[in-house]
Amino acid sequence: MAEAQSLRIVHCFRSPVGGIFRHVRDLAELHSAAGHQVGILCDSSTGGAHEDRLFDQIMPFLSLGVTRFPIGRSVGLGDMAALIEAYKLIKELQPDILHGHGAKGGVIARLIGSLLRVRRYRVARLYSPHGGSLHFSSGSLSGQGVFMAERILERMTESISFVCDYERATYETKIGKAHCAATRIYNGISERDFGRIPVEAEGVDFAYIGMLRDLKGPDVFINAFAEAERLVGRPLSGVIVGDGPDLDRYRQMVEQKGLGRRLTFRPAMPIAQAFTLSDIVVVPSRAEAMPYIVLEALAAEKTIIASRVGGIPEILGSDSEALIEPGRADLFGATMAKALTDPSWSKRTMPTADAFRSRFSAVVMAQEMEALYRAQLARI
Repeated sequence: MAEAQSLRIVHCFRSPVGGIFRHVRDLAELHSAAGHQVGILCDSSTGGAHEDRLFDQIMPFLSLGVTRFPIGRSVGLGDMAALIEAYKLIKELQPDILHGHGAKGGVIARLIGSLLRVRRYRVARLYSPHGGSLHFSSGSLSGQGVFMAERILERMTESISFVCDYERATYETKIGKAHCAATRIYNGISERDFGRIPVEAEGVDFAYIGMLRDLKGPDVFINAFAEAERLVGRPLSGVIVGDGPDLDRYRQMVEQKGLGRRLTFRPAMPIAQAFTLSDIVVVPSRAEAMPYIVLEALAAEKTIIASRVGGIPEILGSDSEALIEPGRADLFGATMAKALTDPSWSKRTMPTADAFRSRFSAVVMAQEMEALYRAQLARI
């Protein structure tokens, strides 16, 4: 540790988009404010103008800087070159804490941290899955290989930090009870995110906000939108906000269903701006850990309709009417129609503001994470 009250923290992850990036940005800002030095290592081939703006916003909190180089999504020969590059960069940063996020980030942080430890360098290696490898099936060969790798990497890990109880339970079911220390620290959001965001004059009935890939369920949203129209008995309006590899396919799907004028597409934008588009946000993911979009929407006093996956029931309550079985566009459509036509539905189903705020605060998240960092570093 550089000094008694200050830590040098480097976060490693692959893609600077979505929930992992939000999680790291919040930690970086709050830990920097607490006097720590923070840096980021991530992929250079993903993200666009929106992510560039987010990097600009957090640069004042990153005294150890941002290092970006190509890191592939799939395992391949290029990983060796990425690891060699990462080792050189991280060695220069001299971190006390290497925190890997997601499957690839976890590999980088733990392998490089272990190489540094062989050279008698004092660094704590932490890992947060954020879903990641846990989305693989136990019955597939690829899944079995990934889970075996996770088990091996545990031996190079001081602690695993799960973002929700569901993620921890899934890890124990698919991989086994962790051989290293393990804890649960909920994702949290900052104080400036709390407060109602009103809808602009040209707002729409429903919004999907997120990555445009099948895992997140934009296709489910499109089919559910059509079903909600059928049930309500009149044309509705909706928007799909985001970027991703399957954008063209979803555009084609909307056109084929004759929804082109009523269901439009917008590129990724700041979340506060996206929330001005609708008061009802639909999260039809097929798999999640603890998605920030649900936390952010509730803080902005939006109505959420979401898949019963990952840690979402820990946010909305396991018996919430707003939870839908993943992939069931018919049930999503019925609930969307109900939320739109029943004025009391949202008040009945959404968690109270006080209860939500007390559980999902970024300040609490950062304090608990710092305590974990110090505890694990003290044991080395």
